[in-house]
Amino acid sequence: MKTYFLTLLWALFLGLLFITETQATHLRAGEITTRRISSTSLTYEVTMTTYHDEIGGKTASDQQDPSYFCFGIGPAVAVKRASRVVINRATTANTYVATFTYPGPGTYRITCTITNRNENVRNIPSSIQTSFQLQTTIVVNAQLGLNSTPVLLNPPLDSARVGQKWCHNPAAFDADGDSLAYRLYVPSGKLLDEQGNCTLRSVAGYADPTTIGVNRVNEAGTGPATLTVNPITGDVCWDAPAEQGQYNIAFIVEEWRDGVKIGEIIRDMQIIVTASPNKRPTLIAPPDLCVEAGTLINQTVTATDPDGNRVELSAFGGPFNVSPEGRPYNPAIIAREYATFSPTTVQNSPATGTLRWQTNCAHVRAEPYDVVFRVVDVPRGAGQTQLATLESFRIKIYAPQPKNLTARPAADAAGRAIILNWAAYSCAGSLPANTKMAIYRKEGCDPATFDPCADADQLAANGYTRIDTVAIGQTSYTDNNNSQGLQRGVQYSYRIVALLPRPNNGQSVVSEQVCVNLPQQVPLITNVTVDSTYDTRGVITVRWTRPPGIDPNDGTGPFQYRLFRATGLDGTNFTQIASINTTLQAGAADTVYTDRGLNTVANAYRYRIEFYYTDPATGQLQRLDATENASSVRLTATGGVRRIQLSWQANVPWSNTNQQHRVYRSKTGPNGPFNLVAVVPVTAPNSFTYTDQGADTYAADGIQTATMSIDSNYCYRVETVGRYEAPLTTQLLYNFSQGVCAMPIDTTRPCPPQLAIDTLNCASLTPESFCNQTTFANNLTWQNPPTGDCDRNIVKYRIYYSPCEGQDPVLVDSVNAPLLTYRHQNLTSFAGCYYVTAVTRNGRESAPSNRVCKDNCPYLAMPNVFTPNNDGKNDVFEPTQCPRFIESAELTVVNRWGAKVYQSSDPSLRWDGKNNQGKELPGGVYLYQITVKFKRVNCAAPAENYKGWVQMLRESGGTN
Repeated sequence: MKTYFLTLLWALFLGLLFITETQATHLRAGEITTRRISSTSLTYEVTMTTYHDEIGGKTASDQQDPSYFCFGIGPAVAVKRASRVVINRATTANTYVATFTYPGPGTYRITCTITNRNENVRNIPSSIQTSFQLQTTIVVNAQLGLNSTPVLLNPPLDSARVGQKWCHNPAAFDADGDSLAYRLYVPSGKLLDEQGNCTLRSVAGYADPTTIGVNRVNEAGTGPATLTVNPITGDVCWDAPAEQGQYNIAFIVEEWRDGVKIGEIIRDMQIIVTASPNKRPTLIAPPDLCVEAGTLINQTVTATDPDGNRVELSAFGGPFNVSPEGRPYNPAIIAREYATFSPTTVQNSPATGTLRWQTNCAHVRAEPYDVVFRVVDVPRGAGQTQLATLESFRIKIYAPQPKNLTARPAADAAGRAIILNWAAYSCAGSLPANTKMAIYRKEGCDPATFDPCADADQLAANGYTRIDTVAIGQTSYTDNNNSQGLQRGVQYSYRIVALLPRPNNGQSVVSEQVCVNLPQQVPLITNVTVDSTYDTRGVITVRWTRPPGIDPNDGTGPFQYRLFRATGLDGTNFTQIASINTTLQAGAADTVYTDRGLNTVANAYRYRIEFYYTDPATGQLQRLDATENASSVRLTATGGVRRIQLSWQANVPWSNTNQQHRVYRSKTGPNGPFNLVAVVPVTAPNSFTYTDQGADTYAADGIQTATMSIDSNYCYRVETVGRYEAPLTTQLLYNFSQGVCAMPIDTTRPCPPQLAIDTLNCASLTPESFCNQTTFANNLTWQNPPTGDCDRNIVKYRIYYSPCEGQDPVLVDSVNAPLLTYRHQNLTSFAGCYYVTAVTRNGRESAPSNRVCKDNCPYLAMPNVFTPNNDGKNDVFEPTQCPRFIESAELTVVNRWGAKVYQSSDPSLRWDGKNNQGKELPGGVYLYQITVKFKRVNCAAPAENYKGWVQMLRESGGTN
C-alpha cells in the first residue's frame, strides 16, 4: 500500500511559527514504551521518548527539567532525562528511563504530563497553555513472561502540504510476536496542568484537523477531507490538509495476544502544513515475501522524482534493530543477523536502495516482519518543502520442513503400535528449548499440498488430528493405542511439524506424509445381524473370521474366543456373554454365536471378540488381541405426509458406503413377512436414507405397492452391505437391522375462513346510545370457502383478537364445528380487530382468515351555561347527553382576558366554577379547551381538541 507525507524544511518552519526560544514552546511528539526486565519479579523498565523542537524551544530543551511519571499506582515520580540525541538541526529525541516494580498483577496506566505544547496549534485552543500528556496501558501478569510493549521505529517527524494526501506509519514492532491493531485518539492535556498530574484528560476544544480550512476536500477532489487509520497496517492518513499551520493528532497502537488485549500505546504527534508546488517522488517496493529461514533476502526499491530532484532513501522496521533516533537496541529486539539498507545518502533520480537480510532459524515467527521504505526529495533552491513517499513491505519467515519421516508397525505383534522416526531437526539448536515437534495422524493415505505461508490450520482441514507433541530434539515416537485407538488393517498417514513457542509462535513446513497399516493378527467380526425384533426375546447373530497367520499345529493351542456385548451403537460398558473353545481345525463351527433374550425393539447392541492362545511355558490362556467393536444396524422410521422416512446407521469397523442397501416393507409387523421394495445406493453416512411413498421398485419377489394411508401401519427393516478395506477380507458383509413400524401423516391444512363482523353506523346513533353501558360485545360470523385444495374435516375454529389495529392478535377463544358464529363479550369498548382459523382433526391449523376491525363511535357535547348556586340543578359545567368512549381528557378554562383560571385531567370533565385553589370565581363568560383521547381501534390516533365558551350565572357578584 502506498502512503505519502511531506517533510518541511526547518528554516521555513521557523519562519511560519513565529516562535522565540524564551516562549519555551518545544514539545512536538512522543510515546511511552515498557519492557519487563526480571523473570522473578514484576519489574519493568519504562521509557518515554519525546521529540523536541530545537529551533523554537531549544531553551526549554536545554533545561533538562525532570518529567513526572505516574505508574498507575502510588504518587508521581520525577524522572530525569537519560539521553538527548540529535535527529537533525531542528529536532532532538529525548529519552526518560525509569524502573518500577509492581506489587501484583493487574492493568496499569502509565502516564506523564509535560508543560507546554507548541504555540499556535491550529486545532488546539490556547495550545501554549495546554499540557502534553502521554499514556501507555499494560497488563502486568507473570504468565505473560518477559513481555514488552511494541516499539515505534519510524520517528514522528512528518509534515504535510496543502491539498496533498499526507500519511504516517509508526513502523511498530513487537518483539514478543503479539498482534498489533491501530485506532485514532483525541490528544490529551489540560490548561495550566501541574507537574505530577496523573489524570489523563482530552484536550479541551480539540478539533478534528479535517474541519479546519475553506476547501476541505481530498486530494482527488472527489469527497470531503478525511483522517483515517488502517487498523491492520497502521497507516495514518490525512487526505488532505486545507490550510497552512501546525496541527496535533494522536493514535493508539493496541497489543493483542491470543484474542486478549494486553496493552496499548498512545503516540501524540504534530504535523506542519505548508503550501508547495513541488511534486512528490514515486517509490516502487518489492511484493511481500514469505520465505524459509536461512533465505538471503536481497530486495531492491526504486525511487524516481518527477521534478528531477535528488532523493534520499531510508528504511525502518524490526529487522534492522535500530531505534527511531538511529541507535542499535540493547538488548536487541530480534536475533542476529540484522537487516541492512543502503545507500542512505542523497542520490540522483532515479535512485535505488537495497534491503539485505540473511535470515536464520531464530527469525521464525507467526507474525510477519513489517518494513517501511521511505523516499524524500531534495528540491533545488532554498525555502522549498521536501516531499516524501512511504511504502510498506512485509516478510514472513517459516521454519524448514522436518525430513526423513518413516513409520513401521511395532515389533511386538501382540501390541497395536506404530513407531515413527525422523532425522534430527535442522533448526533444533537455534530454536527455544521448549520448541515442540507435533505428531499428526489421520486414517487413509492421500496426497495433500500445504502452503507454509497460509495462516489457516491446514492439517485439520485435511483430516489430520494432533495426537501428541515431543521435545524438538527427539527423533522417534511410538503411537500405541492412544485415546483415538489404532485399528488393525486400517491404513494411517502421519505428518510432523515443528511448533515454536512465544515469542516466535511460528511453525515449520509440514513434513511429507508417511503411510503404514497394522497387520491383521486377530479375527474380524463380519456380521452383527438382527434376526428378530422383540422387547424381551430379540435375537442377534454374530459371525467372525478365524485369526489369520495362526497355525493350529504350532503348539500354542487350544484357543478360545471370548464374546463381549455392550448396549447401544456407541456402548462402552462391555460384559462377557460367551467363551468358545476351539482348536482352529477346519470344519469346526466356532465362528458364530446367536445372542438371545435381547430388547431389539429399544436397543442396538455392540460386540467385541477377544482371542486367546495357550502359553506353552505355563499352559495358561493368554490374550493375543481383540477385534474392533461392531454394532447392529439401527433403523428409525418417521411418518411424513403420505410417506415414511427411513434412516439407518451402524458403528462398525468395515465400510458400508458405496454399496447398495436393501429396504424391506411389511404390513404385518416388525418381524414380517417382508417384501423387498427398494435397492438404495449409499455413498456416505448421510445418504443412509430412503423415503417410502408406497412404490415397489424390486420386481423379483413380486410387486406389492402401498397406498400410504394415514390409518395404516407400515413396517420395515434394512439390509446393509459392506466390506473391509484390502488387504483384509474383501467379501461382502450383509446385516439386517431390527424391524420398525410407523404411520404416514396428513399435513393438508384447512382453508382459511371468510370472516365478517357486525358494524356500527355512527351517523344513525342518538346521543343517548350506550348511556350508562359499561360492557360491550362484538358479533363474528364466518363461512368456509366452497372451493380449494384443503382439508374439510374441521373440528373447531380459533378466534384471535387485538384491541388495536397493527398489533398481532392473540388467541382468546375457540368454538367447536359446525358453529360459525362467536359473540365476544365483556369488552370495555367495541374497538378491536379479529381473525379466525380452522383446525382439523389432525391438529392442522389453517392460515388466518381475512382480518376485520370495528371502531367506536365517540361522542362529546358541552353546555354553554351553568349556574353553580347549589340548588341541585345545573350546578356543574359537564358533558351533556352521555359522552362516549373517553379514555383520557384535560379541561382548561380561561377568563375573557386569557388568564387560565382552572385546569383538570379528570376524564369526567366537570367544573364547579371554582379555581384550582377552591375559590369561587365570579360569574361571566369563560372560554374552555378540552383535549380528549378517545378509545379507538387506531390506538395511536392523536387526541382531539374541543373549544368553546360557557356562561356562568351567579345570583350575586360581578363579572370576570
